[in-house]
Amino acid sequence: MRALQFLAGAILLGALGGGAMLLRRADTPAAEPVPRSPKPVAATPSPLPPPTPIASPPPTPFVVRQILDLKKPLRHGDYVWNESAAPQGPVVITVDLAAQVVSIFRDGYEIGTAAIIYGADNMPTPLGVFPILQKDADHVSNLYDAPMPYMMRLTDDGITIHATSVKNGFASHGCIGLPLDFAQKVFANAHLGDKVYITRGKQVGLGDSLVD
Repeated sequence: MRALQFLAGAILLGALGGGAMLLRRADTPAAEPVPRSPKPVAATPSPLPPPTPIASPPPTPFVVRQILDLKKPLRHGDYVWNESAAPQGPVVITVDLAAQVVSIFRDGYEIGTAAIIYGADNMPTPLGVFPILQKDADHVSNLYDAPMPYMMRLTDDGITIHATSVKNGFASHGCIGLPLDFAQKVFANAHLGDKVYITRGKQVGLGDSLVD
């Protein structure tokens, strides 16, 4: 009988012990959660320093490399044109009001020259360096309603180079007048932005240079 009681007690203790083990397992604190790493924040790039400006090279001076060989002085209406020896290159036009002569150079080689008319005393032709602002082969003056063939505009107030009747004693309203055939050749060779040097008594010679 005691043996049975002992066995029953052992079974009961075993059952209680198992229950206690289950309770202890249930009371065990949960593991600490693993902290998440913070998301990386993208770094704001530092502004780049402004680029160092590159200095523009100084303008190349216009140098006279060749002059046309004139057999006789030019009279009003005369011109000479010969571009056979001139290479391709920038075009420069020079005007000497005192000599009443215009010359056109390509890469420093004179390819044409002519006698001109220019502004009367009350409407003088300005001196200086002027870029060609506009070209119009069939231009008509909006001030005088007069044809101005092969017009090349030099100023916004109406000073131009154009074809006209070039005769002794004639004058313009400030423009530079060229013989018609010569004006057509100049118009075909000149480009917008090409420089026109207008001087009084300063003819250029071989090896001379002009700067703005």
